[in-house]
Amino acid sequence: MLRIEIIANHSVEENILEALKDHGVGKYYTVYPNVHGVGTSGPRMGDAIWPEENFALVAWCEEAEARIIKRAMAEVKEKYPDEGIKVFGI
Repeated sequence: MLRIEIIANHSVEENILEALKDHGVGKYYTVYPNVHGVGTSGPRMGDAIWPEENFALVAWCEEAEARIIKRAMAEVKEKYPDEGIKVFGI
């Protein structure tokens, strides 16, 4: 089993959930609605200086499903290249 973490800007949350549904993967997950931090796309702190916020989606799945999730996220990233969509597998 792999733990898949998707961290992205709130602006693409619905697109990500739709992509997972369209690919028939990530049916069971947990969403952390407000995630703050600094990544390669810049700060997302939810404050007056850096007002944007991210969300995090965590799912446990088998390796084959993880590969499909990665492909689905690549499609979303292609449409929204500046939204800081990151996918991690542990």
